[in-house]
Parts: sequence; C-alpha cells; structure tokens
Amino acid sequence: MRPIVVTTSGVSESSPAVMDHYISPFNIGMGVVITGNATCTVQHTFDDVFDSAIIPTWFNHPTLDGISVDTDGDYAFPVRAIRLNQSVGNGSAALTIIQAGIT
Repeated sequence: MRPIVVTTSGVSESSPAVMDHYISPFNIGMGVVITGNATCTVQHTFDDVFDSAIIPTWFNHPTLDGISVDTDGDYAFPVRAIRLNQSVGNGSAALTIIQAGIT
C-alpha cells in the first residue's frame, strides 16, 4: 500500500484514513511527526465511516495517546479507519500510515 498521510493544524481532527480490514494478516505501521507545540492522539474506529446513519466511536491507540514528540507505533488487529486528533497546541502534526500486503 502506498503511504497515507493525514494532518492536523491547531486543535482539530484529521480526515479518517480508511483501512482494508479484509487483509490478512492485518499489519499497519504508523509514524507521527509533530511540528511546533502540539499534543496528539492516534485514534481508530470499528465503524463504517462512510455510513451517514452512524456516528463512529473513536478509540485511542494504547501507546500513541497524548504524544507531543515524534513517535511511531502499529496496529496488529483489524480496524476500519484511523485518524489523528490534535487536542492541544497551535502547532501541527502529520500521521503517516502504511498497511502491509497491498500493492
């Protein structure tokens, strides 16, 4: 899979990056790069973000929660979508996602 990059600037949420939850094994590598003063959390949902009748429930990643320095992590279990939530600061952040098994 080609890398997907989602960004935030100031207190905001990125667009959701939709994953292929049918890929087995489901492996995702991620890296967050912080610029300036920002505190961010990587979040995931099991809900269909394209279904307008559903408000997705977002869960915080267990180790990429409240980070304020460049950090990497992964997902080894299927999720439907991933986003970046910047809760503090006027800086910016970029989340790069790569899912294995897709060309």
